[in-house]
Amino acid sequence: MILIVDDNQENIFSLKSLLTLHKFEVDAASSGEEALKKILQKTYSLVILDVQMPEMDGFEVAEAISGYSKSKDIPIIFLSAINTHKRYIAKGYGSGGIDYVTKPFDPDILLLKIKTFYRLSEQTRKLNELEKSLREELALKKQAELLLEKKVEERTIELKRSNQQLEQSNKELEQFVFIASHDLQEPLRKIQTFSNVALERYLDEKPKVELYLRKISSSANRLRELISDLLNYSKINADGLFKKIDLNALIEDTLSDLEYKASIHVDPLPEIEVIPSQMRQVFLNLISNSLKFSRESIPCHIIIKGEIISKKEFDSPASVSGQYCRITLSDNGIGFNNEYNNRIFEIFQRLNHDDMYEGSGIGLAIVKKIIERHEGLICATGEEDHGATFIIVLPIEHRKISS
Repeated sequence: MILIVDDNQENIFSLKSLLTLHKFEVDAASSGEEALKKILQKTYSLVILDVQMPEMDGFEVAEAISGYSKSKDIPIIFLSAINTHKRYIAKGYGSGGIDYVTKPFDPDILLLKIKTFYRLSEQTRKLNELEKSLREELALKKQAELLLEKKVEERTIELKRSNQQLEQSNKELEQFVFIASHDLQEPLRKIQTFSNVALERYLDEKPKVELYLRKISSSANRLRELISDLLNYSKINADGLFKKIDLNALIEDTLSDLEYKASIHVDPLPEIEVIPSQMRQVFLNLISNSLKFSRESIPCHIIIKGEIISKKEFDSPASVSGQYCRITLSDNGIGFNNEYNNRIFEIFQRLNHDDMYEGSGIGLAIVKKIIERHEGLICATGEEDHGATFIIVLPIEHRKISS
C-alpha cells in the first residue's frame, strides 16, 4: 500500500487516480500528524510526501517516520512545487527521503520511480520477514537442541545412577551368596555335628550332652540373629513414610528398650523428616555397637551431639538457616584402626575376632544403607583403645526424587 501525504486535496485526488489506474492500493493523509497515526496502525510500502504543509512540514514527518522502528525502512519520495531549491532537495535526502521530485513532473517518469521503489520496498519487506522467520526457526531449533541436550544429560545421569545402584546390588548379592553358602551354613553345620555327637556318643553322659546342647542353642541363636539382620537389611529400600520427628524423643525411646550400664549424654537435637522406624534402627545399632565394644576396665561413656549445618558435607560450618543436620556419636570403647574406616560399613565385615564379641556383622551395614536411603552421609573414625566416632549428615526435610 502507498501512502500519499498532502494538505491539498486536489493533489491527493490526481495522484491517487494515477496510482489506482495502475492497480496500486492507495491511502491518503492530509497532515503530518494524520500520516504518523496511520503509519503506526498500518503497513506501507512507499510514502509520497509533500514538503510544504502547515504545522508539520514534510521534512519533520520524514524524520519522524525514520525514527520509528516499524517504519524506518519505508522509502519516502518528496513531491514539491515550491521548495525546489538545491538546499531543500539536500535537506529532503538528509531527512530520510530516497528521492526528491519537483513540480511540474512527468507522470510517466514519476510512475516509473514509484514502481521501482515500491518493488524494492516489497522485496526488502519480504526479505526482512524471511530473515525474521529464519531467526525464529533457528531460535526454536536451538531451544529444541538445548532441551534435547538437557534431557540426554538427565537421562545419562539417571542411567549412571541406575548402573551404580545395579553394581551395588550385584556386589551385595555376591556377598549374600557367599555368606549364604558359608557363614549361614556354619551354624547349621555345628547344630548338625553336635546334635549327632550328643545322640550317637554321649546320650548317657548328661554333662557332656548338656555342653553340646548349649553349643547347639548358641549356634541356633546366632543363625536366628543373622537371618533377622538380613531381613532388616533387605527391607531398607522398601517404601516408608517420612515424618517430622523429635530426635531426642526417638533416642530416649530407643534407650528405654536397651539394658545397659553406661553413661549416655544426649545434647538437644533438631526435628527432621525421617522414616521413624529406620532412624530408630540407626540409633539402636550405633548405641548397641558402642556398648558391645566398650573396654572392660573403663565405664562406657557415649556422647550424642547435633547441629544445623549449611551444606551436605561432614565438615560444613554450622548455620541456623542450614538445610542439613550433622549428628555425632562418640564413645570411649576399644575403637579401631582408621585403616579400616571404609570397611567398617561393609556387610558381614567384622574387625574383631568372633570369639571375643558377638554379632552378625550386619549392624553397621544396615546403618549405612538407611542413611543412604535418607539421602544422607555417614563416616566413622577411630583410634585403638581410645574409642570411635560416627558422623551422620541428613537433610532436615525429605525431598522426594522422581524416578
